[in-house]
Amino acid sequence: MLADAAAAAGLTASVPTCPGWQVRDLVRHQAYVHRWAARHVTERPATVLDDGDDEEAVLASGPDDAELIAAYRSGHAALVAALRAADPDLDCATFMPAPSPLAFWARRQAHETAIHRYDAQSAAAGGAPEPGAAFAAAFADDGVDELIMGFAARRRYRLRADGTRSLAVRAADTGNGWRVTLADGATKVARCGQAGDGGAADCLLAGPAAGIYAYLWNRSAAAAATVTVTGDPAVLDVWRSSVRVTWS
Repeated sequence: MLADAAAAAGLTASVPTCPGWQVRDLVRHQAYVHRWAARHVTERPATVLDDGDDEEAVLASGPDDAELIAAYRSGHAALVAALRAADPDLDCATFMPAPSPLAFWARRQAHETAIHRYDAQSAAAGGAPEPGAAFAAAFADDGVDELIMGFAARRRYRLRADGTRSLAVRAADTGNGWRVTLADGATKVARCGQAGDGGAADCLLAGPAAGIYAYLWNRSAAAAATVTVTGDPAVLDVWRSSVRVTWS
């Protein structure tokens, strides 16, 4: 789907959700990430691989435009094949909690690719579709869970806020909810039901899972994502400025 969206938009089109990037940069980035992820599954390293490549080097590498999308498809197929062939008891490095290393790499690459597919769609003449048309509810719900329970809870993504502030997130169509509490520079995260957990939050983000997914990944405005924000929006301002997955 990413390859199709990239071809439709054109490799020289600007990507509004990734300022400064053209579609070719998006494809090169994702192709590199797929190769990197597949190596963890096939080589089974004890620590996360670091080849020392920075973003500038990655975006300058790879085949010419004429071959780029075909090369991306080939690399994607290799990643999928590696995941399907892997032993369910695979033991290798990961960087967030998961039921298993194999589950971690499959999940992380699924959401990495889906979000960047949406980026490629945003570069097309008509722009990206509504989140509800772009992401299945169950898939988006899992992506929200990964973002909150995984990325937001990591030390390098710790949010900063004065005093104690809380954010409740509720996906109306899946029945799932999450709570993020910011206290003394630390971040606590928890899954909770629709009724919430621990009392009223300072800010509530509610709507369909697909809309919440796109909104929390900073890919859509609240109105376009059909999500509502009630309470103190400053809590979400802290989220948007702090929880970002960047090149490392």
